[in-house]
Amino acid sequence: MNLNKLNRVLHRDLGYFFFGMTIIYAISGIALNHRHDWNPNYIITQEEFTKDIRVSPSEIDRDFALQILDDLDVSAEYRTHLVAGDIFRIFVRDGSVSINLAEGTGELEIIRKRPVFNQINFLHYNTPQKLWTWFSDLYALGLIIIAITGLFIIKGKNGITGRGAWLTTLGIIIPLIFLYIYL
Repeated sequence: MNLNKLNRVLHRDLGYFFFGMTIIYAISGIALNHRHDWNPNYIITQEEFTKDIRVSPSEIDRDFALQILDDLDVSAEYRTHLVAGDIFRIFVRDGSVSINLAEGTGELEIIRKRPVFNQINFLHYNTPQKLWTWFSDLYALGLIIIAITGLFIIKGKNGITGRGAWLTTLGIIIPLIFLYIYL
């Protein structure tokens, strides 16, 4: 097998093999790049309310907390509650209810995993296990090989000795400019 054919086969087969990983890392990378605009992992909903509660903190028990959840139409599973001064908090699965007993104001907060993004970000953060770390490292090595072999796929004026050289140089210079600006 000659070198050109080996280059094309390697580029093609690694591209096919790592297609899924590339999509996962690309989508989660975009989401994580914009985490200052939104939470890519969770959907957090907060709802303020007023509730006239005329009870002393010493009278608050589990049954009282369950009644409050029922009144607020919260179906999430009760976990526990606590009272600290005038603040009464009820913790439920994936959220909480906070009530200021003196003012009668409160807030309901529910946290849900963002579908798809939560799962792919989990992989992008390299969280699962050591085996995943090895696969991620293999993927990174695969991307290096795909990038290098891609340089030599096209021959002639559009290849690495022509137009490709200019585009490759530009693709190297742009990150260097950003490094220079931000470091």
